[in-house]
Amino acid sequence: MIDYILRIACPDEKGLVHKITGVLYHNELSVIRNDEFVDRENDYFFMRTEFSGDCDPDRIVNGLKGILPQSAIIELITKQIKDVVVLVTKEHHCLSDLLIRNEYKDLNFNILAVIGNHDTLRPLTEKFNIPFHHVSAEGISREAHESAIEQLVKSYNPDYLVLAKFMRILTPEFTDKFKNQVLNIHHSFLPAFIGANPYKQAYQRGVKIIGATAHFVTDDLDEGPIVYQDIIRVNHSKTAQEMAQAGRDVEKIVLANALKLVFEDKVFIHGNKTIIFE
Repeated sequence: MIDYILRIACPDEKGLVHKITGVLYHNELSVIRNDEFVDRENDYFFMRTEFSGDCDPDRIVNGLKGILPQSAIIELITKQIKDVVVLVTKEHHCLSDLLIRNEYKDLNFNILAVIGNHDTLRPLTEKFNIPFHHVSAEGISREAHESAIEQLVKSYNPDYLVLAKFMRILTPEFTDKFKNQVLNIHHSFLPAFIGANPYKQAYQRGVKIIGATAHFVTDDLDEGPIVYQDIIRVNHSKTAQEMAQAGRDVEKIVLANALKLVFEDKVFIHGNKTIIFE
């Protein structure tokens, strides 16, 4: 018996759930879980179905094409571990968390390699027997630097790229080559606290909450579809350093939660927003 995930996005119309599950029923397949959502404003339908059984995937997809709107997006995949390349700079907290989760299989992923524009995190990475590649940005153009990273990434052929505090802005040319495959984590102070020392700026402003946002990377800086966000409360007793530590704790948890959703194929990207079946 094979476990499958069926993902459908299409214009809404009456009877879609009945039609889709009918195809599975007539092929003697067992539905394990089903989630659906209709975007009423745009009359658009989303459905994620887990099912098991022995089937011909092409037959299922062709059967669905015959009953769904012509523009329907149909994905039929088996449950698989996602291959990942992680991009880093110098901050270790997010990478450390991902390496431990990878070691103990806490997430549905496999880290193939880590690429850093500094060599700082090589010793940490290699403790987990994962290849580390140092691609320096010093003395070369942004395009040349990204080209070197691109070649490395393509040699591993990952399902996703994870920017674990990769403190560089990627060009549209790079992100276009990995559309809907690049996930980023950043503190939620943007755009309020931009540039260097965001936690110091937050401390000086006297903020009462700090948090983090995990999102897909698009051409618009930090404007891609949001996958997961969270906050913690702080007060006047926190120093800038204590705020930074609390912020780092939030960042790694938010990133892990976002990756869990994406790697379990629970996230639909629709325009510049996400539909998530948790």
